[in-house]
Amino acid sequence: MTPQLLEHVRAEALFVSDVQSSEHVSVDRIRRAVMISVRRHGPRGCAALVAHEFGEHPETAVSRMGWVLDQVRLAYR
Repeated sequence: MTPQLLEHVRAEALFVSDVQSSEHVSVDRIRRAVMISVRRHGPRGCAALVAHEFGEHPETAVSRMGWVLDQVRLAYR
């Protein structure tokens, strides 16, 4: 798996997690949330849920994905 693909999987997993952008989150919290989402839904399941959210709520999904990518990049340097 390439580093870029791994970043995408992590971002999608965090996107579908219960972590909210309004929370003050630690690196450990981000990593745990990613792990839980991947175990619960699998990488493809996370991607499907992200696609669904973009279809249903594109106005909020875009900003959430931006936040998610920032958090993933900080947590997995």
